[in-house]
Amino acid sequence: MRITRVLSGALLALGLAAGPAAADSSPSPSASEEGGAPTTAGTSFRTAAEVEQGQTATASASTGDYLYWSFPADAGQRPTVKATVKLPDTHAAETWQIDVYDGLRRRQACQYGAQTRTAAADAASVELTCVLRTVRAWSEQWANDPLPGTYYIRLTAVDVPTADLGLPVDASLRVDSKDIGGAAAVDGRLAHPLVPGAGAISQGGEEESTKEALLASLEPSGGWASGWWSDRWVWTAIGGALAALAGIGGYALTRGAGRPTRVPPGA
Repeated sequence: MRITRVLSGALLALGLAAGPAAADSSPSPSASEEGGAPTTAGTSFRTAAEVEQGQTATASASTGDYLYWSFPADAGQRPTVKATVKLPDTHAAETWQIDVYDGLRRRQACQYGAQTRTAAADAASVELTCVLRTVRAWSEQWANDPLPGTYYIRLTAVDVPTADLGLPVDASLRVDSKDIGGAAAVDGRLAHPLVPGAGAISQGGEEESTKEALLASLEPSGGWASGWWSDRWVWTAIGGALAALAGIGGYALTRGAGRPTRVPPGA
């Protein structure tokens, strides 16, 4: 009976521990698309239009232009960038490409997806996709792993025929992320996310002060986690509890099995 009570209490504790893990692994609500989504794109890294994950950004441009957007990505997220370009009614075959750079302007490789695609002559549109690697909370200095911070997207046409340069196009872009959770957790974190700054600027007033001018102001809705928490802690606790239960069960089953039989005196 006592063993049953112990097992029941342990299972209840496991249920309470697994609750936060299940809630933490559920996908976070996407950002609202009503208002706030940019309707123009930048022409360089410094002028990149900021877009939140879950928003659909749009822009009107000309064939041959470089279009730039930026978005925040935190540790444990696997961002997916999707772009659609509506082409003019008449055009030659064109090749379009999206490139993604991190806050240090290092080009990040796409894990999979059609990063470069050629639109046939007179095609109505072309769609591009780039699924990045999972953002890590920390990495070696020599590595090119994606880290928490601002990411830049560049969309442009390459090898454009001269006759098509300047033709009007409409582009739309959306960024979503999958939360990988504790499977991507590492031991370590950055002191600050890779959000590019433009140095210090002076603030007017009787006493001069300085403030860092950020080139990107967006951050995840819950703030920068930087890997301080993951569901790996919960599953580690569950594993320890299961090991304790196995020890208790083994002791209960084998208790007394190896004791010598007591022989009455004088027998």
